[in-house]
Amino acid sequence: MVNAPASRRAARSLRLLAGAVLAIGGAVAAFTASAEGTEAQRLRFRQAYAAAQQGGDAWKAQAAGLEGYVLFPYLEAAALEHDLRTLDRARVDAYLARYPGLIPAADLRRDFLGELARRKDWTTFSAMYQPGLGDSLSCFALQAKLARNEPLVFDRDLSDLWKKASLPNACDPVIAAAHDQGLLTPERLWTRIQTAAEAGKGGTVASLAPWLPPEDATAAQRIAQALNDPASALRAASTWPDTPRHRQAVTLALQRMARKQSTVADAAWSTLAPRFSLSEQQKGAIENALALFHATDFDESALERLAALPPGAQTDAAREWRVRVALARQDWSAALAALDALGESQKDDGEWRYFRGLVLEKLGRKGEAQPIYRSVAQEATYFGFLAADRIDAAYAICPSSMATDEAREAALLADPGLDRAFELYAVGLQKLGRREWTAALAGRDAETQRLAADLAFRKGWYDRAVFGLSSGDALRLYEQRFPLARQDGVVEQASQAGIEAPWAYAIIRAESAWMTDARSGADARGLMQLLPGTAALVAKRNGLSWSGGDSLYEPTTNIVLGTRYLAQMAARYNGAPWLASAAYNAGPNKVDQWVEARGTLDPDLFVASIPYKETREYVARVMAFAVIYDWRLNGNALSIGSRMTRLGSTYTLPSPGAVRKPVACPSPAVAKAPPPTAPAVMEPAPAEASSSPVPQEPQR
Repeated sequence: MVNAPASRRAARSLRLLAGAVLAIGGAVAAFTASAEGTEAQRLRFRQAYAAAQQGGDAWKAQAAGLEGYVLFPYLEAAALEHDLRTLDRARVDAYLARYPGLIPAADLRRDFLGELARRKDWTTFSAMYQPGLGDSLSCFALQAKLARNEPLVFDRDLSDLWKKASLPNACDPVIAAAHDQGLLTPERLWTRIQTAAEAGKGGTVASLAPWLPPEDATAAQRIAQALNDPASALRAASTWPDTPRHRQAVTLALQRMARKQSTVADAAWSTLAPRFSLSEQQKGAIENALALFHATDFDESALERLAALPPGAQTDAAREWRVRVALARQDWSAALAALDALGESQKDDGEWRYFRGLVLEKLGRKGEAQPIYRSVAQEATYFGFLAADRIDAAYAICPSSMATDEAREAALLADPGLDRAFELYAVGLQKLGRREWTAALAGRDAETQRLAADLAFRKGWYDRAVFGLSSGDALRLYEQRFPLARQDGVVEQASQAGIEAPWAYAIIRAESAWMTDARSGADARGLMQLLPGTAALVAKRNGLSWSGGDSLYEPTTNIVLGTRYLAQMAARYNGAPWLASAAYNAGPNKVDQWVEARGTLDPDLFVASIPYKETREYVARVMAFAVIYDWRLNGNALSIGSRMTRLGSTYTLPSPGAVRKPVACPSPAVAKAPPPTAPAVMEPAPAEASSSPVPQEPQR
């Protein structure tokens, strides 16, 4: 990760610390009394840490005098981690003894155990091993038992692992040994095959199949084929026997194929339906998948297919897509029927309440629509803002502020874990800082967590505020949850790029929640989540300097390039922020396809029919965030409808005297703040898309 130059980072951190002192008073003043000394320590720590990451002992000379600094343990840990291949147990034990309970100590133990396993030093491994360090080390511990000629006991050693749909490579020798010892009975093999099949893990199924009796092995291999290559499975399925396992394979293959090519799956289903005695549940699952993916493919038959699904084949996703397709066809009677068919909990959702009002209005039942709009307009959400526009009401945003508690703040700042977290943030090691943060606040009460989040906000660590203030009354803390961070140049760069600052702020908030070091699985980086290749092209097109992908972790660079890319997307769609936002998330080629298919729809209907759940929710989130940031910047906001121009019309930037919507807190204050929605890339977490053969929501 490339950070700001040390001197500039140091100066910025000093300003943040000074601001914190002014904000929370004397209790914190004692903590930061030697701010200049702290900045000098931070600078020296950065230098020593860079040396420690190269291994050896050279870092020690640079770290002289830092022994009392809160992050000192991270220096030796970095050097030891670099030198894992040559470490002996004594050096590791000495570190663990000096710093028990610290995160770098836990990491060192875990990584050294992995190194011992690589060396096959099972004696030392067993002496240092502790349970609960992950599946790989659990399996290495079992390898150590096998090395001592100790037999495996399934219930003791394997039962928990056996419940996993996939396992790391370290488990392969253990599973092979379990097979050789006769522990993997056909029943146990099928139990895990079913778990893997439900999770869509065809590789696991294929690896277990050879250990089954021949007839069962063939069936398992066909289940794996259905998961890994549904097209070839469906081509071969007409020769398969009509057995329960083969029916499962056919069902999986049809579900997977529907997701890829719904028309091909249709043809295969017509051929195979008479061939196999599928259960009603299996038929329903197939019909559900076909109907869902015909809907996302904009097929004309989709509405009828969704409406015709039998009760057992209905899912929340199918019911919602029935509404979406009816809305896209502007068949208001069918849309009302689909809305009536939603589950009770679905009907309470702001999206479907808004569209019920819209449908009733389109059917000429305005008197019934108005109270629905008024109810939804009490919520500070995308649909709340749309509803407010429908009835020309003020936007219902009810800000709140946190009361200060100097004693509790001082106690938090004195907490060793939070102290390390804040220091790691200050020296640019944010990923490590977030780990310390999470550990320090684990199990703490909600008020303490909110207080810590507010402290992080005041120190400029904005993502901790966004994530820490994500429920209950904390949702009304708009200053903390939607930081302006003008020091990173958003307003200036948006103006130079020719786009609106509130929109640029909204993209940052939706993409990274202000995590400057954010990195997605697709390698999008920094505040505005730019791919290095895209950023390089944007830089070239705009005559801007480009120093490589790591420069995207520097906020100023990221914002300069990100705002220009936003402007590029906006120009492609006549300036429309909402369509440009969709393109920013899903790519312009996909958006062009959707525009070609449904380009005559009003924007709210178009967004509702976007096939990708992630993009649909992303556009709604960005448009709502733009309203909130507009209000934060200007005291009121342009209407959400003004940014959601119809396709074919041109969006122009608002003039200084543009009419803006009033913002008011309803009385009594019943308005709801936006739900805590955030991109998967912002925290280490599984991807949003489901890994099951057929997700609950079409997400390709």
